[in-house]
Amino acid sequence: MDNAATSFPKPEAVYRAVDYFNRNLGGSPGRGSHQSTLKAGAVLLECRELLARLFNIADAAQIAFTANITDAINIGLKGVLRPGDHIITSSMEHNAVARPLYGLSQEGVEWTRVPCRPDGSLDPAHIAPAVKANTRMICMLHASNLTGTILPIKDVGQIAHQYGLLFMVDSAQTAGVLPIDVEASHIDILTFTGHKSLLGPQGTGGIYVHPRVKLRLLREGGTGSASESLDQPTIMPDRLESGTPNTPGIAGLAAGLEFIFKTGMENIRRHEQELTDLLIRELRNIPGLKIYGPGDSRLMTAVISFNIAGIDCGEVSLLLDQNYG
Repeated sequence: MDNAATSFPKPEAVYRAVDYFNRNLGGSPGRGSHQSTLKAGAVLLECRELLARLFNIADAAQIAFTANITDAINIGLKGVLRPGDHIITSSMEHNAVARPLYGLSQEGVEWTRVPCRPDGSLDPAHIAPAVKANTRMICMLHASNLTGTILPIKDVGQIAHQYGLLFMVDSAQTAGVLPIDVEASHIDILTFTGHKSLLGPQGTGGIYVHPRVKLRLLREGGTGSASESLDQPTIMPDRLESGTPNTPGIAGLAAGLEFIFKTGMENIRRHEQELTDLLIRELRNIPGLKIYGPGDSRLMTAVISFNIAGIDCGEVSLLLDQNYG
């Protein structure tokens, strides 16, 4: 399976949590004071608190749920950047970052991509020279979905902090398998997906926003709070959570988080490294096969990209799926 794109199978508890919510609760959080609504709200609260524990976030209310991490990234980038601002990223960013930034660059936002090495790694010493007088933000993925290469977010966060810049992290490939500490890494905006290493259902994700960051709203509407006012609520997470959330999915995400805490993230990481090392070792015995990325499980996630000389990668994928999928 392509675990750079999603995780499967999920822990059994994730399936049970989604099914239990749909069969026994079914309420819409914040839309009333009856038991099913209150219990639905408790599901969101529990998941928020688990996420805050995972990422060392002081106030769980600063976490808003989104449809997915792409939604969260758009909220972060478009909520901060204005024409005339400058942003720095690595050259390895996913299209979830690159496409919004390309669109913003057409509207006057200046964008600098700091080149990575051929294996996808980044020298943090190359970040500071890219800072300009109008630099507003540094945005960076924690690990590549193509090569698995882990980027030095703690070092880059320190640079952002030193220059008084906002630091935004795309944790799609790492949340749940690598430690992320928003305080230690000076992360102002953290975006995450629920369905990859957090082991939750698809259609779940979210964004952490430091209290000092004021985002321009991309969406407004019903929140179940302050309904007598036409003004969008200013408090978090209501400010960023217009519309009915995917509460069954969030129930499943909470179960995925519980599984991670019970199993131990360090144990999950160790197991992935063992599998990665084994696969890389055996792949290197295949003539004409080229591995992209570090080729060292200490420097990467469990994502391995490769090509075989003379064979189209689509054909290789089809053969593997037909024979071993």
